[in-house]
Amino acid sequence: MPEPLNPEELPKTSSLPAESPEEQVGLFRDVLEALERRRVPYAVSGAFALRQHTGICRQTKDLDLFVTAANCGAALRCLREEGMECEVTDPVWLAKAKRGEHFVDLITGMSNGLIVVEDSWIERAQPAVVHGARTRVLAPEELVASKIFVARRERFDGADIAHVIYGTHDSFDWRRELELVGEHWEMLLWSLVLFRYVYPAQSHYVPAEIWCELLRRFEAEIRKTDSEATFRGSLVDDNMFAIDVNEWRMPNLLAQRRAQRLAEVDGTQASCNVPTPDWTKKSA
Repeated sequence: MPEPLNPEELPKTSSLPAESPEEQVGLFRDVLEALERRRVPYAVSGAFALRQHTGICRQTKDLDLFVTAANCGAALRCLREEGMECEVTDPVWLAKAKRGEHFVDLITGMSNGLIVVEDSWIERAQPAVVHGARTRVLAPEELVASKIFVARRERFDGADIAHVIYGTHDSFDWRRELELVGEHWEMLLWSLVLFRYVYPAQSHYVPAEIWCELLRRFEAEIRKTDSEATFRGSLVDDNMFAIDVNEWRMPNLLAQRRAQRLAEVDGTQASCNVPTPDWTKKSA
């Protein structure tokens, strides 16, 4: 059994800037400037986007860049020509560029294959400065959409979503958010219930019509009581819901969706001339 985490070692939210090794800062800056010179479309996400929208500073071991699957190859070629070691870690959603012990993640969607980075995500990104480099970060709506399925036992981004809504409520585009989450609106509703619990005095930061629309949808789904509805636990956490798939013989939607997404992007990363692992050897 793994040793339990020491509460004193767990990160705490703060507005105090975190110090980063100069080698890491240099890599991040070089990556951003190289992509800018080559005009490769991308947007910064992760800790840097969270800071832009909430003021929260977080120590981060990597730089998250969102790119479309169609532009991932151009980004990797650009960075490889800059002397970085590049690889496609998972063709469904993730590639990496490394220099020394530091790295940058290039993300084309969510690991479960349900939410995919599109051109509109990049077009709606907002100006920012990261380590002295002029760049763009994901708009808050896309940032929230990218986090609604980060709900695993070892990592849960519900607090990030609550903080983004709290920090951007004056300009948050809720219709855009509903468009982004699509059929997965229940995951958004779950996040909003948490927001309401955490910030009861700020319930109005989510417009009443959004609350009512989502709750009407939820009530309608509950009333249907569809006995043929498909089990979806593996889409949230394949480890915690492994028994459902492996022993209780429920359908593995994660494997199905990843296979579908892999077919959609098949050949895109092949043009990058970088190593690609066999994802089928990993647990679905």
